[in-house]
Amino acid sequence: MPVQTTAAEIKMLGGSAMRALFTEMMPQFEKSSGHKVTIEYGTLGANMDRVMKGDAVDLVVVTSGQNERLQKESKLVAGSRAELAKVGYGVFYHASAAKPDLASVDGFKRTMLSAKSIALGDPAGGGPVGVYAAGLMQRLGLADGVKAKTKLYPSGTQVAQAVGKGENEVGIGLVSDVAVTPGLAAVPLPADIQNYTVYTLGIPASSKN
Repeated sequence: MPVQTTAAEIKMLGGSAMRALFTEMMPQFEKSSGHKVTIEYGTLGANMDRVMKGDAVDLVVVTSGQNERLQKESKLVAGSRAELAKVGYGVFYHASAAKPDLASVDGFKRTMLSAKSIALGDPAGGGPVGVYAAGLMQRLGLADGVKAKTKLYPSGTQVAQAVGKGENEVGIGLVSDVAVTPGLAAVPLPADIQNYTVYTLGIPASSKN
C-alpha cells in the first residue's frame, strides 16, 4: 500500500546573504516535495535571537558557531546541522572604479584611510561580517581614523547595495554579494586578515513539522 505524505507549510529564517541562493532553490524544492516554504530574511544575529526566544519556525540559517551554541542551549534539534556555504570576506568597490590594492595588510589599511566613505554592517545587529569588520578596524588601529566617514547598515545586503549604487566608496562584506548586486566589485581581504562565514541550516526545537 503506498505511503501518503502530507504537504507541509515550512517557515524558515534565512540569512540576507543567502537570498539569491534560496530564490533559485526553493521553487525546485517546492515542486519536487509538494511543501510550501515561507522565508523571512534577516541578519544571522536576529535569526539566532528569534530561535533563542522560541519563535515557532521550522528551519533557521545561522553561522556554524551560532548553530553549536543553539544546540548546547537545546534550542535546535540535536545534530541538525547542514552546511550550506563557506564564504570569504572582501572589500567592495564600484565596478567602474579603480581596483583597490589589497596585496597586503598595509594595502588594506591605506585603502580604508584614503576612502572618502565606507559602508559597514552594524555590529549591533549581530551579522558576522559587521562584527568582524568592527573588530578588525580596532585591531589594526583604524577605528578612530575611519569613524567619521563610516556609515553602518542593518545588513550585509544593504552594504553591498550602497557601494554598488555609488553611495559609499568602499565597504566590507561577503565576496559572493558581487554576483547578485549590480555595479558591485570586490577584492578578497589579504590572507593574514581573511575570515569566513560558514552558513548552516538547523531545525529549531520549536518546529511544528
